Amino acid sequence: MLPARPSRWQPVSVSTPAPAGVEAAAPEGPGRKPTITRDDLIAAALRLLGPHRSVSTLSLREIAREAGIAPNSFYRQFHDMDELAVALIDVAGESLRRIIGDARRRAVSGRSIVRGSLEIFMERLRADDKLLHALLREGTVGSDAYKRAVDRQLHFFAEELQADLVRIAAAQGARFHRPDLVARAITRLVFAMGGTALDSPPAQDEELVEELAQMIRMLLRGAQALSRE
Repeated sequence: MLPARPSRWQPVSVSTPAPAGVEAAAPEGPGRKPTITRDDLIAAALRLLGPHRSVSTLSLREIAREAGIAPNSFYRQFHDMDELAVALIDVAGESLRRIIGDARRRAVSGRSIVRGSLEIFMERLRADDKLLHALLREGTVGSDAYKRAVDRQLHFFAEELQADLVRIAAAQGARFHRPDLVARAITRLVFAMGGTALDSPPAQDEELVEELAQMIRMLLRGAQALSRE
């Protein structure tokens, strides 16, 4: 059974140096901080990520230097790098689920829900959303602990999408065959294509979104047809 979804992590804005609602510790002395929090270390790791840098390539010393602490101080908050990476992935998943969930709830039709959610996903990808990049990268190149953390987040995405599918179908007087499998298939498809998009030029985004939208509509219509058999 999958562990309960994390509740203590607050969504992180990549444009800020620390997670929302958390103030970075004030510097004391030449580049060192008197105190350090888990959120400070997560924010430091995010600043070091880039198009060709995943969490799995970061070292403890790099993160400590970026956070302005001695390496040994890292262990006051995290047991090891795996624990920090898993925490970062949890933050990333919660943040992205909130953004895409809001987009789905604002949509008024099946087509706009699919298209709107995909467009938001691509916007975050192209906005250099390091949280999203962490989710897309770590599921394929990270350690087993990272991959399990990403898989857990994908499970949460699928759970929330399943609830939305059931709600939408009921409002339209329809139903889906195995909405749990439909939601899982859509989630895996979008994240797989998102990983491809990371290495593709932005000029291809519109075509990719249209292809994904068509694939998802095919899955939805197929599930509706199966429910009538």
